[in-house]
Amino acid sequence: MENYLDKLYAGEAIGAVILVTGLLGGGAAWLTGRAVATTWQAPWKVVFAMVPLAAAARFIHFALFHGNLISLTSFACDLGLFVILGLFAWRATSAALMTRQYPWIYARAGLFGWRKIEQENSRSR
Repeated sequence: MENYLDKLYAGEAIGAVILVTGLLGGGAAWLTGRAVATTWQAPWKVVFAMVPLAAAARFIHFALFHGNLISLTSFACDLGLFVILGLFAWRATSAALMTRQYPWIYARAGLFGWRKIEQENSRSR
């Protein structure tokens, strides 16, 4: 794993990668996904919002931990992780919103989904 991480992040310390990419960037990606979902926006907007976030993570790696500023593999890895976390947050928040906004129509079906509630026919035939 150390050799693979060294190829992706060009010799940066694993602690710096976990701190910046995992905790700071991942947390920001999750909150961005939630924010996009709470405004009932489309999920593709999460993807576009992650590009400046990945660029900011690259800059923090460069400024604080002397990493490479222009590293396409590191940027792509950060962007991929942020997009995945942001879309997970978007889907989980959308499921919560649908079931909270329309409790007579939808019920929760796991963390990321909802299902339509079957209406019982009040008149039996």
